[in-house]
Amino acid sequence: MREYMRFGWDDPAMVGSSEPRAAWHHVAPVHVHELEEVKRKFFELTALEPGALDRMTTPGHLTGSALVFNHDATETLLLFHTKLQRWLQPGGHADGEANLARVALKEAIEESGIDELEIVDPAIDLDIHNVAPAGAEPVWHYDVRFVVFAPAGAQPVGNHESQDIRWVPLGELDGYDLDDGHHRMIAAGKIVADQLISESA
Repeated sequence: MREYMRFGWDDPAMVGSSEPRAAWHHVAPVHVHELEEVKRKFFELTALEPGALDRMTTPGHLTGSALVFNHDATETLLLFHTKLQRWLQPGGHADGEANLARVALKEAIEESGIDELEIVDPAIDLDIHNVAPAGAEPVWHYDVRFVVFAPAGAQPVGNHESQDIRWVPLGELDGYDLDDGHHRMIAAGKIVADQLISESA
């Protein structure tokens, strides 16, 4: 069984790095058969593209996102993204940071307004998706996805990047038009979250 560990913002594991190849540390442990081709593309980006951490690099660059669970992993946090007009998980650009767990945790804290979040490393999912407007040249986000836990009773407040933010019970996700990648991420993350909750009981 793979070892997963929880870290807060001040943990030494959250130290920054500016070397694109260091981002592979977060990608390599993700072993999902259907993602092997996706994983190969991540390797090519981190190994061959010196601008992989820069949001201006086209056609693709690295991002980090957070599958935020409540304390007992019965609900997940969704935000209605102002720009993309979709329900999404918190996340954002690396902006020069190769520690993608740090990126994901930073974005989750900023976008949820919850300071006491803890991130789980290694990552649990990978996704490559186009965020360019219809008709424009593709801009691919190479997204590395992590489980994040909120403390009991935490209530999100959101920021300007979302028009709505809420806890959604895992059995009530059908009305949010989540894509297949989001559902895959939740399924993978739930397994890891339940494992960590069981170990700490």
